[in-house]
Amino acid sequence: MKRLIVIALALVSIQSFAQEGMKERPNREERAQRMSDLTPEETANLRTKKMTLHLDLNEAQQKEIYAINLENATKRKEMMDTFRAKKESDNMEKPSEEQRLAMKNAKLDHQIAMKAKMKKILNEEQFDKWEKYQAKMAQKASGMKKRDGNKRSDGPKKQ
Repeated sequence: MKRLIVIALALVSIQSFAQEGMKERPNREERAQRMSDLTPEETANLRTKKMTLHLDLNEAQQKEIYAINLENATKRKEMMDTFRAKKESDNMEKPSEEQRLAMKNAKLDHQIAMKAKMKKILNEEQFDKWEKYQAKMAQKASGMKKRDGNKRSDGPKKQ
């Protein structure tokens, strides 16, 4: 009986230590908030530096990619500000099917344009590396969406 109690206490203490470690790490919302507080110039600079390290960019490529990243960061910041304003004014409503289709088309058009721009700037090896990274990030994002969808309990899931 004593052994059973000791084993149970050991399992409970191990589990509590494991959960404490998870609490120390900043959650995704906090990280996203810190990133959204950056200016578009800071965001573009960070993104360009990461790409320079990953793709081994030269000076000319860095300048061109910085310009692209700055443009994207500025647009993203504007969209986030608009979204926040709608959310704070309680004027938030779900987009209609036509609006969703238009947003999806705009997103895909932007991705096509980005791919064309990157193909002009990068050499073949860098472009392949960039494409693989983009695919990896898209897969990671879809996994996060699936995982988050399972946490919510706002009704039955659409399939």
